[in-house]
Amino acid sequence: MNILIIEDEIKAAASLATMITKIRPEAKIVSQLQSVSSSIKYLSENEQPDLIFMDIQLSDGLCFNIFKSVKISCPVVFCTAFEDYTLDAFKANGVDYVLKPFSKDDIVNALKKVDELKNFFQQHTLPQLNDLLAKVSPPAGKKNFLVFKNNKYINISTDAIAFFYIKHEATIIKTFDQEEYSINQSLDQIYAMLSQDQFFRLNRQYLVNFKAIKDVEHYFARKLLVNLIIPAPEKLLINKEKVQIFLSWLENR
Repeated sequence: MNILIIEDEIKAAASLATMITKIRPEAKIVSQLQSVSSSIKYLSENEQPDLIFMDIQLSDGLCFNIFKSVKISCPVVFCTAFEDYTLDAFKANGVDYVLKPFSKDDIVNALKKVDELKNFFQQHTLPQLNDLLAKVSPPAGKKNFLVFKNNKYINISTDAIAFFYIKHEATIIKTFDQEEYSINQSLDQIYAMLSQDQFFRLNRQYLVNFKAIKDVEHYFARKLLVNLIIPAPEKLLINKEKVQIFLSWLENR
């Protein structure tokens, strides 16, 4: 069995690969990919594997964008850190999932389910995929965030948010009016809620609204420097590995 792993956390991918090969010594991990763009490239240029383990949130966006660019006819086991309504949608359509942090039993059960569905996947494509994508990847994204400040609860419109960032291990909302609000969610959780067209994950510390970007400059070591229309606490740099993904996002919104 040829298995492809699409997972942006290197340690999680390595742990998953180790578990799979221990459970199924005959299995071959054909590749470990970390992004939507690299996955599209690989699947466009290589034969379909027998099975894909696919993280939902990748380094450059949600994995559902892969399905929009390439046809995937093999079974997919989705991996996620978020237990929300999307999981029920996957199970209702005959696709299993592994909830992080996964255990050996989780992988055993996932592989067992794939075995049981093997004949089905050999003869059919995933049913109602477009409907499933529409349900789990709504284009609009979250409309507002409820915050608490000065003993009051306030709804902050997502359109009013210039960026989210990490400050002293807390997640902070920065509005275009230069107000700041602390919220409980992590940047990973927030990114999963937002429209991928509206916000971009510059790095581990910043999620930026497209409308907040003033211009972009070349920086040392083939990095990019992102300048905003309001002050940011520090320089916003994009590593060279993410440059093309960011420029594509700027152009193709």
